[in-house]
Amino acid sequence: MSTLRTGENDQGLKKVTDLTRAIGIALLITHFYYYCYGAFEDWGYNTDLTDRFLNSLSGTGIYKSFHTSKLIALGLLTISLLGARGKKGEKYNYRMALCYLSMGMLLYFGSYYIAGLDAKRTTLALWYMGTTVMGFILCMTGGTILSRIIHLKVNHQVFNTENETFPQEQRLLANEYSVNLPTVFQHRGKRHKGWINIINPFRATLVMGSPGSGKTYFVIQHFIRQHMEKGFSMFIYDYKYPDLTTLAYNQYLKFGNNRKYYNVTPQFFSINFDQPEYSHGCNCLDISAMRDITDAGESARTIMLGLNPEWIEKQGDFWVESSVNFLTAIIWFLCKHEKGRYCSLPHVVELAQQPYDKLFSVLRSEPEVEVLIAPFVNAFLNDARNQLEGQVASATIALSRLSSPQLYYVLSRDDFKMDIANPFTPKIVCLGNNPQKSNVYGPVISLYLTLVTRILNKKGNRKCALVIDEFPTLYFNGIASFMATVRSNRVATTIGVQNVEQLKLSYGNEAGKMILNMAGNIICGQLKGEAARHLSEGFGKILQTRESIAHSENVSVTKSKSLEYAIPQSTISALSSGEFVGSVADNPDQEIEQKLFHAKIQNDHARLAREEKQFLPPPRINEIKQGQVNENYVRIKKEVTDLVQRQLEKMILNPSLKHLLVKK
Repeated sequence: MSTLRTGENDQGLKKVTDLTRAIGIALLITHFYYYCYGAFEDWGYNTDLTDRFLNSLSGTGIYKSFHTSKLIALGLLTISLLGARGKKGEKYNYRMALCYLSMGMLLYFGSYYIAGLDAKRTTLALWYMGTTVMGFILCMTGGTILSRIIHLKVNHQVFNTENETFPQEQRLLANEYSVNLPTVFQHRGKRHKGWINIINPFRATLVMGSPGSGKTYFVIQHFIRQHMEKGFSMFIYDYKYPDLTTLAYNQYLKFGNNRKYYNVTPQFFSINFDQPEYSHGCNCLDISAMRDITDAGESARTIMLGLNPEWIEKQGDFWVESSVNFLTAIIWFLCKHEKGRYCSLPHVVELAQQPYDKLFSVLRSEPEVEVLIAPFVNAFLNDARNQLEGQVASATIALSRLSSPQLYYVLSRDDFKMDIANPFTPKIVCLGNNPQKSNVYGPVISLYLTLVTRILNKKGNRKCALVIDEFPTLYFNGIASFMATVRSNRVATTIGVQNVEQLKLSYGNEAGKMILNMAGNIICGQLKGEAARHLSEGFGKILQTRESIAHSENVSVTKSKSLEYAIPQSTISALSSGEFVGSVADNPDQEIEQKLFHAKIQNDHARLAREEKQFLPPPRINEIKQGQVNENYVRIKKEVTDLVQRQLEKMILNPSLKHLLVKK
């Protein structure tokens, strides 16, 4: 049976310790009387009774040696201190106790040398007894302090960082598709080497972090390097051209012609609207990818919502859908007319600017388009000018921003197809943007992205990767469903955003949340606000130790365990550059036990700097003069005018089409 602590037990223990200490003190006094007998005799403090008592004690052998009685007295003091229950306090520590004990022992045993000095014996006796008593008191004080020390190690960290650490993956888990990032993390007061193992990039990767958090330098560039090293076809969106394009081009030179990585040598293409001489041409309305009118509608929606981001939240609105239908009719007409000879975005822009009567007449000549254009024709014939302007002008005004000689030159050429994952003709494609012209170039690049994903999401393609940094600067219609379905077709999607709020602003609240929840791999740098809170809750909780100290007559320390957030919101808000948190997805045949991470990604800065110094710039594609660009611009305008005129003449001469002419 266990003995309960009661007041009677405490009182009894106190009496025993006091008695033991008193015996030790009494023994120390007899020691002084025995070894300083001459001084006591001079003072007249000796008596027959004390002498007989002292003689009886000397027979026990405790005075056989000078230090024996002192050691016994000190031992009794130590025993009494073992049962002491001093009042606990945070100000007491082992250093303080050791200081008292060492000084006490030094005085207690060092007083022996005072007795051998040449001086009057009463003086020596006083110095010896005073020094010994002082040492005894210091030893007793040090022992008492030991009993008052709080022996539980309390966590004094201000931000509780050590308590929030957790085990992380230290194994390198690689396969033919994986991206592996070396890290260093903190756990149990020690630094450990670890790995962020993206062993299944096909489940989509979302890279987040505020400007300067290191998304591109520590993460995105490694995805590009490792994807190309493992033979992926690539589609890269270079928001700050030519940063990623230069990296991709030099990686292509390093790996592209090596059969160890690519069984078929890929081709490298880049698109740059600012400098056509450094750009290949590609038709973003490729008719080979237009299977039916719904594809034309998807392209029209991408263009309209890219040019008018505020329309994203208004989808379904009459005016928004009218503009989308109007543009769908133009695209599908050009796709069907003369087997798509003029189906390009520049021709779409120019055709949309034609007078209403001519435009509606020409569009009605295509049976599949007639239904789409009927509401516009009725508004025109019924003099509903305000309604017509609302339906059409909002589209034509937005499209007019795309009327640029440089844009027309790149978009009207057809140097390559966007079938980047074709097993026989793999490609590395980089699309460059300009932050100062993002509102113009962004919708066009979005159209390229829509085209490439339409081609990619089918069986039989080779493994490929889409790396889209600064994703909110584009509009990708159906990104959530694309991320959910391309895994089986070996398409690895990596998107970079600065903040979830930025994502919601560009894609709407619901679509933004869906993109965030769809990504299987999340790598997050510094974030603040609602985004940090949402991620913290998503990462879950771990078991953490909590200590608390209560001050009253006694100091009590309580130690408990509770479930707390593994990566709190405050931690995500205070991450340093290169420091990331997140979680990874695994495979059934390659499981990862520790999916969460909070670590600093390790870059070999010196090696990367040396490589960048040796990088070659993207190659010049064509020798182009400004006159050629302007001539192409004028040619497209003339082609559209001639197309309209020819089609009107054909309708006038054909009785079966003549009734479709719109006249006022």
